[in-house]
Amino acid sequence: MARLPDFEAWAIFAKVAELGSFSAAADDLALSKATVSKAVSRLEQRLAAPLFHRSSRKLSLTESGQMAQERAALLLAEGEAIEEAISERGAVPRGLVRLAAPMSFGIAHLRPILPLFHQAYPEVVIDLHLSDERVDLIEQGFDVALRIGQLEDSALKARRLFPVRLPLVGAPALFDRLGRPAHPRDLVRYPAFAYTHVRHPGRWHFRHPAEGELSVEIKGPIRANNGDVLIDALLAGTGIATAPDFLVWRALADGSLEEVLSDWTSGPSIALHLVTPPTPLRPARVKVLIDFLAAAFLKPPWTTR
Repeated sequence: MARLPDFEAWAIFAKVAELGSFSAAADDLALSKATVSKAVSRLEQRLAAPLFHRSSRKLSLTESGQMAQERAALLLAEGEAIEEAISERGAVPRGLVRLAAPMSFGIAHLRPILPLFHQAYPEVVIDLHLSDERVDLIEQGFDVALRIGQLEDSALKARRLFPVRLPLVGAPALFDRLGRPAHPRDLVRYPAFAYTHVRHPGRWHFRHPAEGELSVEIKGPIRANNGDVLIDALLAGTGIATAPDFLVWRALADGSLEEVLSDWTSGPSIALHLVTPPTPLRPARVKVLIDFLAAAFLKPPWTTR
């Protein structure tokens, strides 16, 4: 008869791998360091392979440990979620939720609603990570992420919230000076700002219902991995850019920026998504945040302000 997996030992291994320390894992799990060490040794004997490189200064995963880390972390998370889902039924949501979001969107549109969430769920603590870099939810231990763009195929669960446009914009004074483009081919005479978190930052792609697709090589004085830093240069009439509508909607509304070539669609078709790890079991604190974000971003927030 096949032996059951040593679930307790795998959960302990996951915590040691997450924290990088037997002592830290023991403190976090309220176990003795000897119990933690014995559990990992038990697994290594069972597998006939070491899971950690041990030295007096450093603890690191072996190749076998790296292979096991992600699944062991899922095993631990599933066990915690089962207990929390049962124990939290009817209870007030509480505890830590790790949330990742794009930098510019998070500052502009997530920041204003966080106090509302805290008012509704004062015992839930949000650990917010803002970055335009795409984080690995499972490996880095995030519960929820907001992502803008085209999603790659993965085991993650994704919910599409609202579309994001990339209008081509510039200051009216710049267009008064250089003229307004009638076709994407005209853009070669304009200084352009490039956002570098895309596959081809020096090339803009356009689509037209009648004329099809067209790519344009761009040149300009600024390339940046964050869209916020381009706004002042746009307002000053230094150049043009394709900018997400969540960054430029106010400037377009008050006329300090102007959209051109509006009959062309720039960039790929993208949207804001709510992304979560694949497990169907979620603690109440994670569920309430997911529901709150989905309701808050059911429509583009700038259309309701």
